[in-house]
Amino acid sequence: MPALRLLGRKWLAASDDLVFPSIFELLFRFVWLVLIALVVEVLIPITWKCQTEGWHGGAFVRLYLCGTLALQAVLMLLLAALAQQSAKGTITDVDARKMVAPLLLLKVLLVLPEIALNVMGTMWMFCEVIECSVNDKFSSIVIQSIVLFNWVQLALTVFGLFMVFDPLGSVNYDDMQDTPNQARHHRKVTGLWSRRFRWAFCWLKRDEHGKEAFQQVAALLSALFRSTDLVPSDVVAGCVLLRVRQKRETREMRRIQMLNDEEPIYTTDVNKVFSETPPWMNLEDALHYLRLSIAAYGWPYVLYRHCFTGFCKLAKHLTCCCCRPKNSIVTDDNCCLCHFAGVKYMSKLSADDIIFASFNNRVFELPFCVIADHDRESIVVAVRGSISLRDIFTDFTAGSEKFEADGLPEDTAAHKGMSMGAAKMLRRLMPVLDRAFQQFPHYDLVLTGHSLGAGVAVLVALKLRPRYPHLKVFAFSTPAGLISREAARFTESFVLTIGVGDDLVMRLSVHSIENLRTKVIQTIHATKLPKYRIMLNGFGYALFGVPARDLESTWRRPEELEANNSDDSDALLVQGVSTVSAEAALVSRNVFARRFSTARLFTAGRILHIVRRKRMGIEKKVRTQEPTYEMRWACPEDFMELQVMPRMLLDHLPENVHRTMQTIMDEKHTYRVTQVV
Repeated sequence: MPALRLLGRKWLAASDDLVFPSIFELLFRFVWLVLIALVVEVLIPITWKCQTEGWHGGAFVRLYLCGTLALQAVLMLLLAALAQQSAKGTITDVDARKMVAPLLLLKVLLVLPEIALNVMGTMWMFCEVIECSVNDKFSSIVIQSIVLFNWVQLALTVFGLFMVFDPLGSVNYDDMQDTPNQARHHRKVTGLWSRRFRWAFCWLKRDEHGKEAFQQVAALLSALFRSTDLVPSDVVAGCVLLRVRQKRETREMRRIQMLNDEEPIYTTDVNKVFSETPPWMNLEDALHYLRLSIAAYGWPYVLYRHCFTGFCKLAKHLTCCCCRPKNSIVTDDNCCLCHFAGVKYMSKLSADDIIFASFNNRVFELPFCVIADHDRESIVVAVRGSISLRDIFTDFTAGSEKFEADGLPEDTAAHKGMSMGAAKMLRRLMPVLDRAFQQFPHYDLVLTGHSLGAGVAVLVALKLRPRYPHLKVFAFSTPAGLISREAARFTESFVLTIGVGDDLVMRLSVHSIENLRTKVIQTIHATKLPKYRIMLNGFGYALFGVPARDLESTWRRPEELEANNSDDSDALLVQGVSTVSAEAALVSRNVFARRFSTARLFTAGRILHIVRRKRMGIEKKVRTQEPTYEMRWACPEDFMELQVMPRMLLDHLPENVHRTMQTIMDEKHTYRVTQVV
């Protein structure tokens, strides 16, 4: 940070990104240099005895061998200098790396003689144009291998240039200080991302709302990092630094709680947690409906969970193409009803208990199942979560739009992608519910889902509640940016939301991503480490955790990190940022302004947050009968900030949510039996 300027344009790489690539290439070229030196020692005397002298014989070979040897030596010196210069200074200290650009330009120019020498090697070894044969098998294999590896290395160089090429890199950064120029650049970037999506995901253009989703996601990506001049490696380094920063903040918070002798927020007593909730809010029913929401994922989830035996588990539930009834309750499945087989296997239900199953998956359109749950006398609507690229585009169509339902405030806003998904689902669901309640009039209505399915289930429930006032929703790992705060408060009476640990999606919203962008830039300016050290530390943190010494030694002035982190204090935080260039000054003025979110959206329902209990003292060494997990009732504001944690992706997976809840129920039963004994 900022991006590298070379050949009159900006690239999607920084001057401190070249340490590891230069070292790796240096090691490879050292091996090549040793092998070529051995070959030169063997072949140079032989070239004087070639049948043809001149440019079709010995002279040609000597030029190739000596030229390759000299070029490898020059490139090794250049790579060593490039790695040394790229390692200088912190991420924002661009002046310390001012020699990187000319060194890199020299290396790019040396590609031309490298190509010429490689063409000569190809002519000699593979084209039989040069009349100077090599009888030594070792030398022949070495030369052929070096020629092939050189072509591969050149192809990788071209691919790397393509990956870091910025189509809008010729734009003068200083010109973007004016608001009209910023808006014009934003439109160009949005159009660029939209074209990339249309090319990369061309099969999605056939969907009714495919192009609209491309445009919405492109606008989001353009707006989030507009005027930041961040490159991808800066974001990765910033996330590593955020992990250290957040662990430091957690340590300080625990220290304050211990000094103030505050009561623990979380508890392992399940009965105490649910003592003041309605009877329907309980973990047993939640675990039951979680199984049904997982069943909605169909056959891909079965194969994911049972990689080697999944087909065998599905086989007995498949339907032969010839035996498929014409008036099937299943729509948009394949000829053998594989999705339907997955639902039956995971839910442990018979086909007669599944009233309707739609597996139509388009942008803004999710598969769902309607199930007659006779054990709990309820009609269950299970909405599938994200599992396809179409679902990802629905997730990231994250702008807010007006959402209307009886009982909600007039200014209620909701996640646009999920709102459109709920509207499409309702058109297919209403006739099915009418038939279901004609058959089971005394049953209750329950909606359930995981992740994206949970968000859509909540919005569908808001639309259905005037008609079915006693409906309930069991939502698992619900996305954070779902609905306005007052509407979220309205849902607390009929929606139970359960989240586990450091779940990323429960904290993922436009608002939290904007805050993440802000904190990434703050931590990048606050660190005193070069980027290569940060990356190395990141690998160590992933394997062994963050050591206590790094909580303080990473920062220039650790006390600056304790500044107020509220959204209203963004301008104050900018004052602590040292502007080392015109780009950094522009970042300081503009990056903290909201770019995309027009309304702040929250998680719906009454939120039960479950975390793994931290073992203290002797418990770390001795296995005890204490519960594994603890929980508390949380509020939506607790999930407004993204946390960079090791398990932030794993805690979102449905099997881990199920395992957590199952463990709590098993330990509760064991504890009850122990008390009786």
